[in-house]
Amino acid sequence: MKVLRGLFFLLLGLVALFFVTALFLPQAAHVERSMTTTASPATVYGLVDGFKRFNEWSPWASLDPATKYTYSGPETGVGARMEWTSANPDVGNGSQEVLAVEPGQRVTHKLDFGMDNPTTSTISLVPEGTGTRVTWTLDTDFSGSLIGRYFGLALDRMVGPDYEKGLAQLKALAESTTPANAPPISTPAAEADTNGQSAAVASPTGQETPVPPMPQ
Repeated sequence: MKVLRGLFFLLLGLVALFFVTALFLPQAAHVERSMTTTASPATVYGLVDGFKRFNEWSPWASLDPATKYTYSGPETGVGARMEWTSANPDVGNGSQEVLAVEPGQRVTHKLDFGMDNPTTSTISLVPEGTGTRVTWTLDTDFSGSLIGRYFGLALDRMVGPDYEKGLAQLKALAESTTPANAPPISTPAAEADTNGQSAAVASPTGQETPVPPMPQ
């Protein structure tokens, strides 16, 4: 009987220690990863300001090809929303919504994984040389969850590798994407002298055929 009583008080003490310790743990968790790409901020921003191309670089898209996605709100910008459902526990169910934007510079998402811990994710773009430095962060508030604070201690180790993978895939996608603001490719036959003088193109016979000047 004394042994059982001793075990009971030992267990009670451990539980009390668990929760008392949690009171002194950080109430928030932060994850941050960065990469540099030769793509312009405009090009990268066009890939992250909505969810149309999100799964082309997302580190989680390949975990379960059977994941079902639902999109709502505008295609880009504040209010764009994506929900997903998966039987794979590594993917689960949740939603992601664009909460705030600074065009060409920053996109902040609100994440919902079915828990009570407010979570946001931000992608920031800063010009660096002729390219862009991309920083991806995750911030979770565990102030209302003592148990969640223990989870927060491991969040960087759990999410960090996924962020690194996602940034690497975003880099590859951005650098293979033609910038949206790239000038149109001109053809020699369509070019005319800006001073109003006639241009010439070669005819099949080898002689030059004058091309009328562009109207002023």
